[in-house]
Amino acid sequence: MALCSPLRNVCLESPMLWTGERILFRPKTMNNLALYGGTPVREKPYPSWPAAEQLERDQLTEVLSSQQWGGHGKTVAQFETLFAGMHDCKYGIATATGTLALELALTAAGIGEGDEVIVPAHSFVATATAVSRVRAVPVFVDIEHNSYGIDAERMNLAITDRTRAAIVVHFGGLPVDMDRIGKISQDHKLVIIEDAAHAHGAEWHGQRVGSFGLCGTFSFQNSKTMTAGEGGILTTNSEELAIQARSVNDGGRRETEGWFNHFELGSNFRMTAFQAALLSAQLQKLTERIHLREENVEILRDTVCTPGISFQVQPDSVTAHSFYLLVGRIDEKTFGVNRDEFVKAMEAEGIPCRPFYPHPLYKNSLYTEPESPLHRVEPCPEAEFATKDSFWISHRALAGSSEDTLDISRAISKIHEAFQPEKSNGEPSIN
Repeated sequence: MALCSPLRNVCLESPMLWTGERILFRPKTMNNLALYGGTPVREKPYPSWPAAEQLERDQLTEVLSSQQWGGHGKTVAQFETLFAGMHDCKYGIATATGTLALELALTAAGIGEGDEVIVPAHSFVATATAVSRVRAVPVFVDIEHNSYGIDAERMNLAITDRTRAAIVVHFGGLPVDMDRIGKISQDHKLVIIEDAAHAHGAEWHGQRVGSFGLCGTFSFQNSKTMTAGEGGILTTNSEELAIQARSVNDGGRRETEGWFNHFELGSNFRMTAFQAALLSAQLQKLTERIHLREENVEILRDTVCTPGISFQVQPDSVTAHSFYLLVGRIDEKTFGVNRDEFVKAMEAEGIPCRPFYPHPLYKNSLYTEPESPLHRVEPCPEAEFATKDSFWISHRALAGSSEDTLDISRAISKIHEAFQPEKSNGEPSIN
């Protein structure tokens, strides 16, 4: 039996019992696990995502009735201004996808053939492939054990005279230590691009991510906490970069010149008015939704005191964590079961839970084949460990009530106690 701290007078049902002073975890037998035919902790689904409300419908209807469905016009321009401003930036350039936002950032920053760009060993593959697609060289650097963000010290050691830039990923919505990253950038004159695909609205010392480096990029892909199915945006406070990025984004045009005048090798990365309309509606709810997820994660931190499980550490400098993902890890020896069995058991109990990436970015076939793009791999022991012991819980599981959140705690406790080799009262093993 494990003890937990009080939780604001919340009454818990079995297998957690509220005593008025503490929460008691009282599992029964292995057969109680839904994985083995028992009744799941939760049969009701968590809030669905994406979710359209009347505001989204109204915004889409307005675009439908307009004569401007494409990327030029007030709908996209207004969204760019609002999103950039909310992220402490003067300029926003909206794109069709988050992947294109990364490619746009590198291109506009002048990163090209032969330049080295440091990237973390774990992220969505676009963090690395955007570098390869501009014919630069991704340099894979290890992550920190507790934050899952890039390890600043290892990043510093990986810099060579060919290193031009670094892409730092605010993983799961937790900002990277931008004080340390900023110092490295100054010392080595590196371009810093923030990959904030997970981190809409996140803050470091009260400043929104996407505003620390030369630029930031965000994704609005279907699973993100703001979504239009697809979409992206580049944010920056550099007027020079903004002018260059907007030109590349819009076929090489310049805003003050004619439609058929093209000044550089650009493309069409533009966002549509439909995407911008959906995102403008969701932007109005962003802060409220972040606060809800933060409150629910605090409940979990209060109630999950099971040995052998830990969550991403949030330093005091993080004044807002977007919690796109709640990332954690399992110590098999202490918890009693490995990560993969834990994830299966959580899913069976009705909790949306997924294993971490199956391998670091540099182990994708793309980078292991003989004809793979040029790249460099630094030692990445933490990245290797994370593929074996880490997991995440989706933001939609953090978007419900406190009782919905407590079901996550109940499931964790139930699984942990079921897999213990011996009951606390001395009864024989249930394994």
